[in-house]
Amino acid sequence: MIRRWPVPVWGRGPKSIFVKFSASFLLVGLIPLFALSFFSVQTFSGYVERYTTSNLQQMVLYMSYNLNSAFNQYNEVSKLMYTGRYEGFIESYSQNQTQNVNELERINTIPIESFLKTILFSDSYISSVQFIRQSDGKLYVQERGNRSLNMETVPNAEWLSAMAGDPAKVAIFPTHQDSYFYGSDRRVFTIGRSLIDTSGRVTKDPKVVGTLFLDIDTSLFQQFFRELSLGEKDELYLLDGEGRTYFSNQPAGAAGAGAGAAELTNNEMIVLSEPIPFLNGQVIAKIHRGNLFEQLLSARATVYIAIGMCAFVMIVMGAWFSRRLAAPIRELIRQMAVVESGKLDIQLSVNSNDEMGRLAHGFNRMVERLQVYIDEAYVAQIKQKQTELNALKSQIRPHYLYNTLEVIRMNAVDKEAGEVADMILALSNELKYVIDYGEDRVSLASELAHLQNYFYIISVRYENRFELHLDIAQDVNLDWPILKLSLQPMVENAVQHGLRGQGKGTVGITVERREQVLAITIYDDGVGMSRETLSRMNKILEDPEAPSKNVGMKNVHERIRSSFGEGYGLSVNSREHVGTSITLTFPVITE
Repeated sequence: MIRRWPVPVWGRGPKSIFVKFSASFLLVGLIPLFALSFFSVQTFSGYVERYTTSNLQQMVLYMSYNLNSAFNQYNEVSKLMYTGRYEGFIESYSQNQTQNVNELERINTIPIESFLKTILFSDSYISSVQFIRQSDGKLYVQERGNRSLNMETVPNAEWLSAMAGDPAKVAIFPTHQDSYFYGSDRRVFTIGRSLIDTSGRVTKDPKVVGTLFLDIDTSLFQQFFRELSLGEKDELYLLDGEGRTYFSNQPAGAAGAGAGAAELTNNEMIVLSEPIPFLNGQVIAKIHRGNLFEQLLSARATVYIAIGMCAFVMIVMGAWFSRRLAAPIRELIRQMAVVESGKLDIQLSVNSNDEMGRLAHGFNRMVERLQVYIDEAYVAQIKQKQTELNALKSQIRPHYLYNTLEVIRMNAVDKEAGEVADMILALSNELKYVIDYGEDRVSLASELAHLQNYFYIISVRYENRFELHLDIAQDVNLDWPILKLSLQPMVENAVQHGLRGQGKGTVGITVERREQVLAITIYDDGVGMSRETLSRMNKILEDPEAPSKNVGMKNVHERIRSSFGEGYGLSVNSREHVGTSITLTFPVITE
């Protein structure tokens, strides 16, 4: 029950120290000046920044649209091997391209050299065109400056290797120097497309008869980026989906680092980005705030100086008022020290009806109530003792459960039900291990013993269709600590998701030391996981915020990292229809 004490009615108006203090500051004019100046600066600054940022965002959006259109245009140029627009439309799907290229040295109906020259002069930004015949590796080249090709430095083999995985897809290679032409140092990016013979019977693997490469001068990008009017501290990046840089106004060595840091907005830069669907990437503009809002910052600094001067006046006046308030407050502190020593028969004299008078009256009431609360504290102490007694009772209950299971097990032994008795013993050991509220770290031997009890119950349940193999290296000490209950969820996943579907199988555990790392690998010969499932699983382990149905695995991974550090945890490998292996890493702690 809450007791309500009568509150005395104190004087209003001029008797209040708060009123006197506020009136003094209002006379100085600090509050109106401070509020008006700050509100005006913030409102005007916010409007200018929003308007400028919105205009820049629109310009970046327009730029991304033009860049995407340019990439699509050169993609269409590379398709001329199939469409043949410059010769009149040709159905290349019915053309025997293998015969055309290998025997007649032509693409569709015109010679290869003429075809390359046609493409070269179809656009002013195409600096060179190359075609590599698949059968014998013969290279056909057309270059705008008639420079000869250095066969030792041309990266055709690297490009062909990158395109081998998906020949039907256009390939784009990031910005590089075309130094493989003698005397050339142009920066270009390269578009590659394979010429596939679609005539005849359809085969499993596409029949590539040659590959076309277009070198496109990066000066193409200048016409799009010129509209932004970038300053010396502004940065611009054109990236693909893998973070590779196609163009940047930064030096070649700094482009990659700048692009990696351009994902978030900080206090110095405004970061704007728009997607480039063709590259599955984006164009990123980092605009330096200082250069963009230089005049705005100058005006804001002037206002802040004025506010600072007003704040100085406030401090000086506050110090003067505090001196006047110090005397009664010191007396209050002295009396509080007396009460702290245990003497509760103290009373302050109330000489005014302002806030200090209220404070003195409240102190007197507090001392009176403190004596009452001391008496009530004895009751709280008795309740605390009762809580401790209940805690002792809760500790007795698990022992009662263990004793009951032991009675049931002995009864099963007496009835000659040995398997039931062994299962009850394994279950009892598991309960003791799980319910023990000790430390979160246990020895490797304890965790393996718990795992064997668990697997015994599993093997009996599934009629001994599953086997457990344990392999411990000689240099492993079973007393080394690991995380409690970290192995059993992994074995349970192996049985439930790997072996149960195929009916039988083996779960293996290897324990080895890798320098200062204890590696425990749990593997099975079950159904395994597809590449997509494995990739999704690894992403879930890397991102703590990612939602997942694999709660046990993710929980163990996060517990290991939280207990031992970011360098430890889980790693998963799997092949479909072969099996899955999960490696848990812990630090080797010898003390």
